[in-house]
Amino acid sequence: MLVKKLILQKLREKGLKITPQRLAIIEVLMEKNDDHPGAGAIYREAQKKRKGISLSTVYSTLGELSRQGIVKTLQFDQMENRYEGNVGEHINLICKGCGKIVDYETPLLIDPAKIAKKTGFRMLDSRLEYYGYCRECANRPKQKGDKRQ
Repeated sequence: MLVKKLILQKLREKGLKITPQRLAIIEVLMEKNDDHPGAGAIYREAQKKRKGISLSTVYSTLGELSRQGIVKTLQFDQMENRYEGNVGEHINLICKGCGKIVDYETPLLIDPAKIAKKTGFRMLDSRLEYYGYCRECANRPKQKGDKRQ
């Protein structure tokens, strides 16, 4: 509940209304954050909380929350964009078998202030990902055409 309160506070600070639709989307994102859900999954769950919510509302709300830095959009080439409420420094462990994304918390990897001082580059955001196979996929027997190493 603390994360939800922080998100609602950020919405108010940015002058954004807390509509029933936004609230349903935020609740789903917080409940499913460990899954890093896509818009489709958020939409299906939000419909259970708020009848009549549209997929376009989900997309526009997620876009606005992402632009405001309240949630993070994870864009991929070969799978649906995913969303996460954890905007702090961490590594995303992405399974190439099942598509699961797991947050791995680490101490601050690189100090943005040091980068700015040395290069003049002002960092706005960062994202660190490791790709491989989760425990379940790594232990699954190999099938014909399986590209796991």
